[in-house]
Formats: sequence, structure tokens, C-alpha cells
Amino acid sequence: MNKTAFRAADILLPNQNAMSAAWAVVACDQYTGEPAYWAETDRIVGSKPSTLRLILPEVYLEDADVTERIAKIQQTMKDYQKDGVFTEYKDAMIYVERIQSDGKLRAGLVGAIDLEQYDYSKGSVSPVRATEATVPERIPPRVRIRRGAAVELPHIMILLDDTKKTVIEPLAEKKDAMQKVYDTELMQGGGSVKGWLVTADAQAKITEALCGLAQGEHPLVYAMGDGNHSLATAKAFYEEWKAANPGADTANCKARYALVELVNLHSPALEFEAIHRILNEVNTEKLMADMTAALKLEKDGSAAQKFTVILNGTKQVYAINAPTSNLTVGSVQMFLDKWLKENGGKIDYIHGADVVENLAKAENSLGILLPDMQKSELFPTVIADGALPRKTFSMGHAADKRYYMEARAIL
Repeated sequence: MNKTAFRAADILLPNQNAMSAAWAVVACDQYTGEPAYWAETDRIVGSKPSTLRLILPEVYLEDADVTERIAKIQQTMKDYQKDGVFTEYKDAMIYVERIQSDGKLRAGLVGAIDLEQYDYSKGSVSPVRATEATVPERIPPRVRIRRGAAVELPHIMILLDDTKKTVIEPLAEKKDAMQKVYDTELMQGGGSVKGWLVTADAQAKITEALCGLAQGEHPLVYAMGDGNHSLATAKAFYEEWKAANPGADTANCKARYALVELVNLHSPALEFEAIHRILNEVNTEKLMADMTAALKLEKDGSAAQKFTVILNGTKQVYAINAPTSNLTVGSVQMFLDKWLKENGGKIDYIHGADVVENLAKAENSLGILLPDMQKSELFPTVIADGALPRKTFSMGHAADKRYYMEARAIL
């Protein structure tokens, strides 16, 4: 086993002729309710080489022609390789500087993560862990894409709890001595991004610093930020490959690794936002009575965990006196999951409080506004509680999610 789960990779980037502002597109799981966004992305790309032709936006995942789309994506991957669209950088790490839509700089580091050291199950003590619950049903359609894919493209962002800023931040001072491999604007309000090849000496210092973060018997070094189900898909495909190739040498198996970007949790550009809940088609009186009893809710109470209920046009703050999780959202979500299973109803996950207020006006509906999660709570909570409930937090706005830039051959 390597000293750390993160390592250099053979990274593919578009050659100079293929590189343009049309190359990079936002993560496939964004704007799923806005087909107009993806239609405009398609218009911008046109016939130019683009990662849009190498990924399946999830807005199309349920379309009747999804099988044909996947086949075309997989063929385009092979065509790009055959036609020399890519330049390969061997044993590479790439230092990334992303200027977000708000003008803030978010630094990152691209390389490969070892899937042998990743376990997304709740209660895992592996060095690489999920931060939110993984939904098994979301994995098989993604495995279908990866199973025949010649290359992978990451929108995976993994967080480091690097309070002393030992891994990524020192690279900013060294970038003038490193080879710049891309510098481009990002379409549709995504800001811009630059990338530099990390030198061998700097790679060695990165590995040393990552090993320094691995303290204790079962250290959590790498916590999922974005792309949880994408990494879970890579893991599922690797396990499938191992089962089909018993006794094979896994040390140099390309399926064993997944390309990711590391980001320091303590980056000033990284902000966590709450994801609120809206309940529809529920008996709101019974829901509130049962939730009050289960969590020992107290109106305007002084307990640490608090949330706001929007019901019949009024807002009421409740304090939880019998929490079941380290976080408010965990206590609320665990109750809601059980209650909805027993009583029926629908739940949706909403980013804006104003949207929740509007939706809560509907008959038999109730809105729940949750507090923003503090970044400092993430690692201790995952260690204490295991993977958090789904939709616990959002890392910034859709336009600031990772755009596909780098790729890696996986066949």
C-alpha cells in the first residue's frame, strides 16, 4: 500500500489546437432542472472539441435515447484519442487556480486517488470516506457509462482538513517555476481556471505533507466534497473488474484509481450552504406532533440544534432537546426518513429559503429551514457519525462546481 492514497497520474489534456473556451463544461450533475442551460452549452460548443461530448449530463439520464447517447460518448472518447486531441503528461499532478464566479480564488491539486483505500459505507474507517450517504440506486447507470469508457473525466473534489496549509498552498509560490498547461475562461459564468504541472520535487513534498495529515489509528485524510456518486461508481467498477479477474495484479490496474481534485477545507473561497427541505402531500399536524415528540422540540428553546418550520404562512423556530446526530440536519433528516416511510408523502431538497417559503404555501405542505453547516464541523461529524444524510450541505453555487478539464485513460 502506498504511504498515502493520493498519487501522480498519467493525465490527458487537450492539445493546443483543441483547447478553447468550449473545452471545459460544468459537472454533469448540475442544472438538472434546467435543460435550457445544457442546450446553450451545446450551442456554445458546436463542432469544437469539448468535454461535453465525453460526459452525460444528468438532465438526459432518463431520456429514451440514453443508450444511444452513452454509445456515442464512448465512441467520441476513442475518436479523440485516435485523432490526437489529447496530450498525455506522465506521472503528473496539476496545481489548479480557479477564479470562481464571485471572484475568489480556489486552489486545488489534481491527481489520482487509490480506490483500495476508499470505502463509502457508513461507519467506514478508510482514509478516503464519503461525507454524505451514498444512494446505491444511483450507481448502476453510471457504471454503464464507465464500463465502456476509454477515458475518465473528474468532477470529483475531495477535501483535506489541512489547517496549517501544508499540501496545496505552498504551490502558489512555486508556480512561476512550473509549466503552465492551461489558462482559460469558463463558459456560462463559471469564472476562469489555470493549471500548472507540479515538479517532481514538489510532488515529493506533497506526499510528505499528506502523510503528515494521517494521524491516529484510523485517520480520515480525504473527505468527499463533490462527486460522491462518481467516486462510488469508480469503486463499483473496480470491484466488478476484480471479481472478473481473480488473482490479477491490481497494483498497476488503471481501474484501481480515479482522477480527483484535492481542495483544502480551509480555503477562504470554499463556503458551505444549507440545503433546506420541503414536505408535500403530508398530514402536517401529525408530522409536527410526531417530530415534537421524537426530538423533544421546544419553541424558541435554548438547545444548540435549532431549525425553522414554515407552516400555514408562519415561521417558528424550534430547538431540539433530543438530538440523534452531531448536526441539526442529521437529527431532522433521520426523523423525516423514518416518518415518510411509515406515513407517506414527498420530500424535496431546496437551496433558497425564499423558494421554500413559496412552496410551503401549498396545501398539505411544510417547509424546514436548516442552519448553514460550519466547515469546522465536517471532519469531526463524519468521524463521529459516519457518512452524513444526503443533501446535508452544498459547496457553493452551481457555476462554481468543478468544470471538466483533465482526463485519464482507463482502458
